[in-house]
Amino acid sequence: MARTLIVRDDRGEHHASIDDNGRVSIDDVVTPVVTVAPGVVRVGDGAGRTAWVAAAGDVRWVYLDGEVFEIDVLRPGSRRRSASAHGLLSAPMPATVIRVDVSPGAIVRRGDTLIILETMKMELPIRTPSDGVVKAIHCRPGDLVQPGVPLVDLE
Repeated sequence: MARTLIVRDDRGEHHASIDDNGRVSIDDVVTPVVTVAPGVVRVGDGAGRTAWVAAAGDVRWVYLDGEVFEIDVLRPGSRRRSASAHGLLSAPMPATVIRVDVSPGAIVRRGDTLIILETMKMELPIRTPSDGVVKAIHCRPGDLVQPGVPLVDLE
């Protein structure tokens, strides 16, 4: 039985599924995925590419080729969360602030990187979910931040 997933990246939202043989289909493109160690998978035919995975509940973050993808695992009968409920302007897991790329008053566009976090030796960009103006920043480089705590306020 295939599991249904929603994949989010800076280009938007993509519908995906995983079948019982480990094949992942994203927007109707099928890709083999093999787990090689806890938190590490190989993606693609042949040698494939290595991806690192972190999880919290039904949310997964996949680091592949310099990009981070957020994946929601949709359980049968569960309701899908809205994009605004994902804490896009908060840390997905405990992390250290590496860089803050904006300041209060900055005009930002959907997908702009606001903050770079580091967790589990991978960088996680915090991107704006919509156009807006930065109202406040609640962290600085070197801070240890926790999941769900707002890092940036947008207007």
